[in-house]
Amino acid sequence: MTSDATPQPPAGDAAIESISVLGEDSRRQMFAFIRRQRRPVTRDEAAASVGISRKLAAFHLDKLVDAGLLRARYESPGGIRKVGRQPKVYEPTDSHIHVSIPDRRHELLADLLLEAVLTEDDGESAAEAALRSACRRGRELGASEREQTRPGRLGAERGLSVCERMLDQHGFEPVRETPTQLRLRNCPFHPLAAKAPELVCGMNHAFITGYLEGLKVNGVEATLAPRPGECCVQLGPTKE
Repeated sequence: MTSDATPQPPAGDAAIESISVLGEDSRRQMFAFIRRQRRPVTRDEAAASVGISRKLAAFHLDKLVDAGLLRARYESPGGIRKVGRQPKVYEPTDSHIHVSIPDRRHELLADLLLEAVLTEDDGESAAEAALRSACRRGRELGASEREQTRPGRLGAERGLSVCERMLDQHGFEPVRETPTQLRLRNCPFHPLAAKAPELVCGMNHAFITGYLEGLKVNGVEATLAPRPGECCVQLGPTKE
C-alpha cells in the first residue's frame, strides 16, 4: 500500500459483500458449478449450467469477479490455441469466506501460536514464546505501516487515529473515548480468551504494544484493563 492507495474495507465487510453477491440464485449456482470443475470454465459453459443466456451469465460472472470470488482471463479451453480471439474463462480464487458478528480472528491467534511453537528458544516457556511472537508480529505490522504511509512524527492523537484503522481492520471495534484514549469493544479471539485469559490477553497486549513500537507512536501505551464482554486492552497516554 502506498500513501495514495485507496483504503481497503475491513475483512468482515468484504466477506459480507461476497455473501450478498451469492444471494442471487443463478449466480450462486454458477459459482458452485465452477468450483466443482477444477478447471477454467467458459461463459457458455457457465450459462448452460443454469440454463440462462450467455449475456446474462456474463453479467453474473463479472459480479463474482468484482467480489473477489472468481478470477477471469482469456484462454483457449484445454490449452488448444485456435485462430481468433480466445474466450474469457473463469476459475475460483483462493479466497475463503467467513462471517462472524462480532468479528472473530481465530486464524490470527492460531498463526501466532504456531509461529511461537516453531521458534521457541531453549529455556523459553511456551507462553513466553507466544508473547514474543505476538509482539514481533505487531512490531512488523507497525513498521510496515510506517514505511508505506510515512506519517512523520506521530503524537498521541494522530497516532491513535492510525492505530484505530488497524484495530478496526483486525476486529477490535475501537471506540475513541477521549482524544487520547482508545477502548476496544470486541475481543477478536473470544471465546478462546475466556479459556486462557492470561495467555490470550497477554498476546493481545503484546501484539498492540509491538504495533505502537513499530509505528513509533509517542505518548501512547497499551495497558491491560479488562471489562466484561470487551477486549482486555486499552490505549491511552503514557504514564509518567
